[in-house]
Amino acid sequence: MGSEFAFEDLSSFEVEKYTYKYLRDEACDLGQCFVIEQYPVDKNSGYTRRVVWLDQAEYRTEKVEFYDRKDSLLKTLTFDGYQQYLGKYWRADVQTMVNHQNGKGTDLEWSGYTFRTGLKDSDFNKNTLKRAR
Repeated sequence: MGSEFAFEDLSSFEVEKYTYKYLRDEACDLGQCFVIEQYPVDKNSGYTRRVVWLDQAEYRTEKVEFYDRKDSLLKTLTFDGYQQYLGKYWRADVQTMVNHQNGKGTDLEWSGYTFRTGLKDSDFNKNTLKRAR
C-alpha cells in the first residue's frame, strides 16, 4: 500500500476472525484497559498474533501490537484524538503505525465523518456496487 499499513490492517474486523486470550487489566491513556491477545484464524495471515489495549469504559482501541510470522514484534498501531458522534460512535482522528523492524511510520488521518446518509443495506449488494461509479 506504500505505507506501513497492510491491507489486512485495514480490512473489516469481525469477532470470528480471531481467537482470544485475556492477559490483564492495565492503566492506559484512555483510563483502564483490557489487554487481550488475538490469534488470527486465517492461516494466511501475515501475523502470528496481535496484542490489543481496549479501554474498559467505551471499548475504544488504544493500541495494537502486531507480531510477525517469527513471533517478533513487527508494528505498533496507536489511535489518537477520539471524538464521539451522534452520542454513540467513537472514531479516532489519527491512526499511527510504527514499524519496529525498519524504523518507518505512517500516520493515517480521518476527517469528515458522516452518519445517517440514507444508505440502505441493499445499496451494498454485489450488483449495486458493480453499477456504482
